[in-house]
Amino acid sequence: MRAGIGLRLPHLAAVAAGEAALPPGLWLEVHAENFMVDGGPRLTALLDVAERFPVSLHGVGLALAGTRMAPRGHLRRLGQLCDRVQPVLVSDHLAWQRAGDWHVPDFLPFARTRRALAIAITNVGRAQDALGRRLLVENPSHYADVGGHTFAEADFLAELAAATGCGLLVDVNNIHVSAHNLGLDAGWLVDQLPAAAVAEIHVAGHRPDPASPLLIDSHDAPVAEPVWALAARLLARTGPVPLLVERDAELPPLAELVAEAARGAALLAEVADAP
Repeated sequence: MRAGIGLRLPHLAAVAAGEAALPPGLWLEVHAENFMVDGGPRLTALLDVAERFPVSLHGVGLALAGTRMAPRGHLRRLGQLCDRVQPVLVSDHLAWQRAGDWHVPDFLPFARTRRALAIAITNVGRAQDALGRRLLVENPSHYADVGGHTFAEADFLAELAAATGCGLLVDVNNIHVSAHNLGLDAGWLVDQLPAAAVAEIHVAGHRPDPASPLLIDSHDAPVAEPVWALAARLLARTGPVPLLVERDAELPPLAELVAEAARGAALLAEVADAP
């Protein structure tokens, strides 16, 4: 599999209609929650795309680290979408979003304790059982250290993967942003990850926060050079795995995203050819 791009709604119709020139072998990621419906033009367009390109479903609503993960109805609709699309990969985030009847559309941090690990193991297992397929779990971005950790993040991810059989979706932009914000070494963080569990890599853009020293995981800019370097560093350990250029805002023309994906494909080719 070569490198892929995130297919967001403003580009969907053009790709479905065959109006966009996309290279053979390109794969496409969509946000699952945009298509968890019974019918309509948006779902029809996605199904048309899925007949011609490999498609990955990237979720944003499972709340895998929460004491209340997504309800059964959400899992049922996600499972129905998987049955229709037959995605090559299915993923979601290691975060929580629910407390009681309260829900926020964001990925909230948590202390990496043994209780948190047990909750995540239960939730990932429940999701995989409901979907009947392996789930990939994405590492979070951090803006402050919530404290109280029992596990380093890489160890937490390794334990989660070992206990559930899930894979890891490593967003190296998240690692770059988190390392900057927490004063850590991004290369060292990449080196601690359990390479055998890594099944996908995301690269994305970020921006400085105008009101603070923080970097924001904005996904609205081209992939920065340090992020490409982290991707290469991780691929040197994992070997070729699916790599995706993720862009969610300030969308450029599709040709620009395809050009970024070509750089990712070159990285994958270098790794495949390495002795």
